[in-house]
Amino acid sequence: MAEQSSTPETNINDERAVRRAKRQALIDAGVNPYPIKSDVDAHAKELEERYASLEDGQDTEDVYSIAGRIRAYRKQGKACFIVLEDISGSIQLFCRVNALSEADWELLGQLDLGDIIQARGTIMRTRRGQLSLTPSSLTLLSKSVRPLPEKFHGLTDREVRYRQRYVDLIMNPEVRDVFRKRSQIISLIRRFMEAQGYLEVETPMMHQILGGANARPFVTHFNALDSDFYLRIATELPLKRLIVGGMERVFEIGRQFRNEGMDLTHNPEFTSMEAYCAYSDLKGMKELTEGMFKAIAREVCGCEEGHEVISFQGQQVDMSGSWASRPLSEIASEVVGEHVDMDTPIERLRELCEAHKIEWAENWGAGKLLFELYDELGEETITNPTFVCDYPEEVSPLSKRKDEDPRLTDRFELVICGHEYANAFSELNDPIDQAVRFAEQVAAKDFGDDEAMGYDYDYVRALEYGMPPAGGIGYGIDRMIMLFCDQPAIRDVLLFPQMKPETVSRADIEAQVGGALTDDASASAEAIVASSAVGPAAGKDREGGAASDGLESGLTREQAFDLLSKYNEDPYHIEHAETLERLMRHYATQFDPENVEFWGQVGLLHDLDWEKWQDDQLHTVKAAELLAEAGANPALAHSIQTHNYDLNKELPAPEHKMEKVLYAIDELSGLINACVRMRPSGSVQDFETKSLKKKFKNKKFAAGCDREVIAHGAELMEMELDDLFEDVIKATQLTDPGREEWLAEHPEA
Repeated sequence: MAEQSSTPETNINDERAVRRAKRQALIDAGVNPYPIKSDVDAHAKELEERYASLEDGQDTEDVYSIAGRIRAYRKQGKACFIVLEDISGSIQLFCRVNALSEADWELLGQLDLGDIIQARGTIMRTRRGQLSLTPSSLTLLSKSVRPLPEKFHGLTDREVRYRQRYVDLIMNPEVRDVFRKRSQIISLIRRFMEAQGYLEVETPMMHQILGGANARPFVTHFNALDSDFYLRIATELPLKRLIVGGMERVFEIGRQFRNEGMDLTHNPEFTSMEAYCAYSDLKGMKELTEGMFKAIAREVCGCEEGHEVISFQGQQVDMSGSWASRPLSEIASEVVGEHVDMDTPIERLRELCEAHKIEWAENWGAGKLLFELYDELGEETITNPTFVCDYPEEVSPLSKRKDEDPRLTDRFELVICGHEYANAFSELNDPIDQAVRFAEQVAAKDFGDDEAMGYDYDYVRALEYGMPPAGGIGYGIDRMIMLFCDQPAIRDVLLFPQMKPETVSRADIEAQVGGALTDDASASAEAIVASSAVGPAAGKDREGGAASDGLESGLTREQAFDLLSKYNEDPYHIEHAETLERLMRHYATQFDPENVEFWGQVGLLHDLDWEKWQDDQLHTVKAAELLAEAGANPALAHSIQTHNYDLNKELPAPEHKMEKVLYAIDELSGLINACVRMRPSGSVQDFETKSLKKKFKNKKFAAGCDREVIAHGAELMEMELDDLFEDVIKATQLTDPGREEWLAEHPEA
């Protein structure tokens, strides 16, 4: 039994064993530790408010039944003090031996911190001024068999808090407050929109055609139609179909899905609101936005009308008054130090991009280059709410062109503290113009842009019936919550953010299931572990070990290199082999330090046969023959062959960490090398993940580097693609032979 509210740290499994024993003892004594019924008629906060004037030392005869989680426990002779926490706050239970039955007093001895109990009794205030409930009966509602973390509040590992959000909510009241505010904000948005005459609607989450935004989609298979569908990336096109149908003002709050990276402001699954208003335009969308944000500032943040000023991450944000509207080219000009616009020669815009280390593509026009300068350099300079306007048509396929300059569109993005919160258009309603814009998107897709939209025949057909002029806007709801709740990361405002798959071991499962299986249960421990595993590699290589311990290749490093040189003359092939060798050795030090040499030779010889036999079906098959002739351990050939299993189904699949690493880094290291060769410095040392992400999306660049293989490699490693990019770039930098020389020349790095 926990005698004090602060107890020394113990082994969690030992503590769980003690608690499980208490649970069983209760069951053996005829007490159900998880009863069906409970009886609650009051909460802590309302009792504090109702009895705020109760004097110290005064008792009442008022009886209430409350329930909650035990957060502190202290027993002193014939009295026991418990701090009980419910959703509204906490209250003290002043348990006295003469007020409880013998069974209830004995139950106190079986309680632990974290247990959920019900207490019925009278209200009183102690002589020290503590409002308390004196129980006449106690009921255990849920026995906690896993102890709460002793120091959870101070943990720096935020990933644990996000993954185990239930514990985060238990231990940190301020986290619960954030999600109360989230609910309050979304409710306020609905009321605000309805008051403006908008009708809330629902549209499909699965789309046959990708549209409404430029983003990489998630793909799912619709069995009944035997067809692949996209999880929606936006609600725009279905909502505008409703405007065609005569529903003049519509909005939808819902989930969107974009198969992209995760960072402080992005999660692959997120909430947005899109709204469309017939006979409106960009001016109407600005008025709608100002009104909504100011209403939230007043109702949620307590601002006074006319003085809507909030704080976000140390910055004061003034939302009062009329918000600034500024052309995109004006902001780009400020940050590059010279005037730039759509008339600036493309060659000069490219030079400015290169000067600021912004990569560009040959097919980009002036509009795209101008946008990149603003997006990479200008957006982050904006603090107070600003409508950034006049976006180039090249990056705005669904917006109307401006009458005075058709190269620009009637569009704005709302930017606050360097982040985008809304995107609005005067909606394009010319079906001919829209058809051409869609065709341009298809061309961009053919050029390697996997975020470009498809051609939506039905949407153009809808426009052919006539859509009235309309204003439309989309809001990032999660980012709005971050802003008004002063939270630094999107994961802090999502109850269940996307996480890397968690590894669950046999020991973890046995700690939960051990001794609890019935006579009818036939599942083995291995089957349960496999069933509980998550991610594409579920059930395989759960511990991440190498193929075996103490591996010998049968070759010295010199013999391996001589073999490579015998069948490869192209300097690039030799260079790639040595790069893979260095990377494999690097990862071996992390995952399998006893076998660094073996891992290194797997990397060095992985493409041994490619230059002589450039055939997917022969690749690594011939290598196995060459290695056998050289007297190598067959395990070396086996590990090498796994990286070609997707092209030759007769070959073994990657199962062990070494093989998964080889598969994941082979194509990716080639792409990184191709990117680095284009850089002015020619060095990987100043290469950044964002540059790799852009080149990855452009499938025309280094087309021989298979993007699907790279993506599958991330799955095998149970990593997000962006995380794999960052990790392999860092490994390449650390193992680069020119690293010391580069650092000597760049001491600031």
